[in-house]
Amino acid sequence: MTGAPEDERPPRVALGLYKRFAAGALIIASMVAIPVATTVLLEVDQAAQAFEKYSVPIPGFNKDGRAGGTEVLSGVEAGKPQTILVLGSDRRYVDIAQKNPARSDTMILVRLDPSKGATSVLSIPRDLKVDIPGYGTDRINAAYSLGGPVLAVRTVQALLGVDEPFDVHHVVNVNFGGFQRAVNRLGCVYADIDRDYFNDNNPPNGGGGNYATIDIDAGYQRLCGQDALDYVRYRHFDSDLVRAARQQDFLRQAKEQIGVSRLFGDRDELLKIFARYTQTDIRGTSAILRLLKLTYESSKQPIQEVRFPAEDEADYLVTSREALRRTVRRFLNAKGSPGSRGRTPRTTGDRKREKSQKRRRAQGVPKGLFEARRAAEDEAIKLGTKLSFPVYYPKFAALGSRYRVQDQRTYDIFDRGRRKYRAYRLVVQAPGIGQYYGVQGMTWRAPPILDNPSEKRRINGRTYELFFDGDRLRL
Repeated sequence: MTGAPEDERPPRVALGLYKRFAAGALIIASMVAIPVATTVLLEVDQAAQAFEKYSVPIPGFNKDGRAGGTEVLSGVEAGKPQTILVLGSDRRYVDIAQKNPARSDTMILVRLDPSKGATSVLSIPRDLKVDIPGYGTDRINAAYSLGGPVLAVRTVQALLGVDEPFDVHHVVNVNFGGFQRAVNRLGCVYADIDRDYFNDNNPPNGGGGNYATIDIDAGYQRLCGQDALDYVRYRHFDSDLVRAARQQDFLRQAKEQIGVSRLFGDRDELLKIFARYTQTDIRGTSAILRLLKLTYESSKQPIQEVRFPAEDEADYLVTSREALRRTVRRFLNAKGSPGSRGRTPRTTGDRKREKSQKRRRAQGVPKGLFEARRAAEDEAIKLGTKLSFPVYYPKFAALGSRYRVQDQRTYDIFDRGRRKYRAYRLVVQAPGIGQYYGVQGMTWRAPPILDNPSEKRRINGRTYELFFDGDRLRL
């Protein structure tokens, strides 16, 4: 088809009109952008003022992240990824009165990198055996007692700098009183509690000593201030690695439920809480603005829990150089769920596994499991007498596992609108410290735990929602 004659073509808009249109659009965009930008800057300036007014600077750091004339924290350009070391201090009134040094009860690294598939979180076990610069071999939490946050940062950098220097860009030192108040201010957090947690420092549940008391039942429920703190700090009858995993899981669930809009809507009070109970090097408008931008861009990503590789050796936890190398690689290169939202295409490997599973089912009990129907049915019948809906239970269980009769329960759960639902929980304990899994049922059809599945799969006539942490199936 040939082009139309010149006199039949629609008239061309003059180049000058294009320029005027572009200029007008730019003016309109500027008129919108200027008040928005001004509002953001005012909020950032308010945050900077709150820290100047309420927060005590970290001893040993100045505003440039230097300590004693030596740069400890790595510099970072605007928009570039940042690694933040979060320290949880458990200093109590008795410690202040007796002038005891504060101890680092929690050490968590957070990596904000919008270019990756997830925000990675790494908990460092406090009993890990390390070389503390200038002091020799000790547990890693001793670094905080010996030299405060400055030495804690140096120790972490030395530990993880296996092949090349490991950069920590900011440090946040949180007092646990602030954690309680922040959780309450944000409306508490719905958490999936794997088992019953109880300690009153009396045998057989406590065994004496001065451990923190706790009383939290198993099951999906809403945790507020003190209970939330007790849960993330609990270590009695557990290992340091199990507690680290528990802390990461709680942070993940909190992050999924607390959106940017809620944080922004209650920013004034949260800023006061954060400033009063937190020490940090993040001070000044420019530093806060850079971190705010990075946090917003990373807020859309899932959290990947990076497990710290360690094993018991006498009174310490130990790890190897090669294990550290793999851990650092995973931490710096977080991955999202293995597939887009929706159904993941089946691969040849999937088909082979399905055929193998069908063969095992035809032969009887699947590999690694044992027939546990009778024990599960007994517990389900007890729960069913208190409910008006069916109780589901697994026919098989992992070898060496058992049902925790004392943890099974029925209970009421309330959503944020105070609507009541009925629920039940079955708990199974597998071999090993901290190895529990459960079956949860409830009449609440849309609890936060079921938001945003990684993918859905149709298996044997049922649709399953799968939730991944990186490449690990979590739920």
